Amino acid sequence: MESQVEAEGLSETAAAPAHRGVSRLLDLLRRAWQFFVNQSSSSLTRRIVVLNVAGLLALSVGINYLSPFRARLIDARIQSLLQQGQIIAHAIADQATEETGSSITFDPDKLQKLKPGQSYGPSEDALYGIDFPINPERVAPVLRDLVSPTKTRARIYDRDGVLLVDSRDLFGRGDVLRFDLPSPSAKKPGWFERLYAAVRLWLGRGDLPLYHELGPDDGKGYQEVAQALNGQDASMVRINERGDVIVSVAVPVQRFRAVRGALMLSTQGADIDNMVTAERLAILKVFLVAAAVMVVLSILLAGTIAEPVRRLSDAAESVRRRIQSRVEIPDFPRRKDEIGHLSGALRTMTNALYSRIEGIERFAADVAHELKNPLTSLRSAVETLPLAKSEQSRARLLEVIQHDVKRLDRLISDISDASRLDAELQRQEAAPVDLAKLLNTVVAVANEVKRDDGVKVTLRFEGGGMRSFQAPGHDSRLGQVVDNLIENARSFSPPGGSVRVTCRRAKNNIEIFVDDDGPGVRPEAVEKIFERFYTDRPHQGFGQNSGLGLSISKQIVEAHGGAIWVENRMAATAPTALDPTSKVIGARFIVRLPAT
Repeated sequence: MESQVEAEGLSETAAAPAHRGVSRLLDLLRRAWQFFVNQSSSSLTRRIVVLNVAGLLALSVGINYLSPFRARLIDARIQSLLQQGQIIAHAIADQATEETGSSITFDPDKLQKLKPGQSYGPSEDALYGIDFPINPERVAPVLRDLVSPTKTRARIYDRDGVLLVDSRDLFGRGDVLRFDLPSPSAKKPGWFERLYAAVRLWLGRGDLPLYHELGPDDGKGYQEVAQALNGQDASMVRINERGDVIVSVAVPVQRFRAVRGALMLSTQGADIDNMVTAERLAILKVFLVAAAVMVVLSILLAGTIAEPVRRLSDAAESVRRRIQSRVEIPDFPRRKDEIGHLSGALRTMTNALYSRIEGIERFAADVAHELKNPLTSLRSAVETLPLAKSEQSRARLLEVIQHDVKRLDRLISDISDASRLDAELQRQEAAPVDLAKLLNTVVAVANEVKRDDGVKVTLRFEGGGMRSFQAPGHDSRLGQVVDNLIENARSFSPPGGSVRVTCRRAKNNIEIFVDDDGPGVRPEAVEKIFERFYTDRPHQGFGQNSGLGLSISKQIVEAHGGAIWVENRMAATAPTALDPTSKVIGARFIVRLPAT
């Protein structure tokens, strides 16, 4: 009993690995099937599969219906039947003809006059006139023995085109004849069978004539038989009502150059069509295997295209629906094809979009903060105005209100200009700008404006002729940049000082320098000076500047593919202990633009 239990335990232990192997195989097949189902759910995948299989199907149809296989098969069959017919015709002429009452006469005098080595007999012309009719009784056994193995139909006609022997009527001794009569209850061919036969006849007929069975006395109605009775080998290709190709040849039966009749050999049933069908079935099998391989390869190919595109599409949709979180675009760094380039382009575009959104959010927050200060001051002044007891207090409050209103107007104008700047630069087409003409105009306008400080603006060019200062861009916005820099420099220059504008051509760039004689820029403000709403003007009252001029200038220059920065100009002498800042003699703003 214990040995039986141990044997059962061993058998279960041995069967466990096999069971696990089958389970793993089934799980692998299930995953593969699920993978193909998921891949084929993509419209791109279905399109690739359909197009590839359609091309393969068109190729298969062309091979089946446009290949010369059928024509070559018919030609080979004609040659085979001609050779077979010639052999049979010679056999019939040698063994299956009989002599009639015609006689051959000899001249005794000519026989006596013969010399040694000479012969005497009837001439070929005399023999040509002798009639050797075909004997059906002697033809039948020869025809049956020669035709039966070939599965062809043989018919022999005499010189008048009358049928003498038909191989369909020849049977061997002891053969049991059986004829299947149609059943009385047999149904007639339905419309589908008739339609199939009509389509098959239409596809296979082409320019082939239709075969008709003629009567036993109308042998000359067959064109090949008529030619054979004239002493020529002939062949014909026809098609019957069922769409089967019938190949027939006719050869003359001759003896002593006299045509005694004609032998007609023809294929039976769908002999050629069956061979063509077998060839097409073989091609169909190859097509099915190739189609299966093509479907698998197409799905795998589409998986390398459709799946990454789907992931990129989902990520783009997530970006559109984003509320708070930042969506990362899938990255395909190992792919060096168009999908990898698309992924990189989308990531760059998305990062730029997020940067733009964050910039807009910061801009909105800064605008709200900057507008809140004058509004708060204005509100306090308006609320305090009714409580003022003296005209002096009332005038001071009105002055504050007027100052805050001007400040709001200035802020709103600069904010409006900054907000529409990007859209305006995107809409307008860049054109070559003559910076020499532009700078001359801006400097001339700046000098015409009367100021109490008496600061003058000068302009000079370096490194090329006047035609060397061409840059692509928008002239009005570039003029705004130069005007902002000049006004900023004049505001920091001491009374009676000067602002110097220099334009220099440096290889493929054009640089514009705006120098002033002011106190320069504090080191901690060099990086902040181009920030939005930042001001550092101790010499001016609060609220006299919106802090957007330099920020707008930087935005315009970067939109033109350039750069802008500021640096302090230093004096040649070193600073002293009493005046450590004496080395700074002014600020210099530099704008670099790409030249045409």
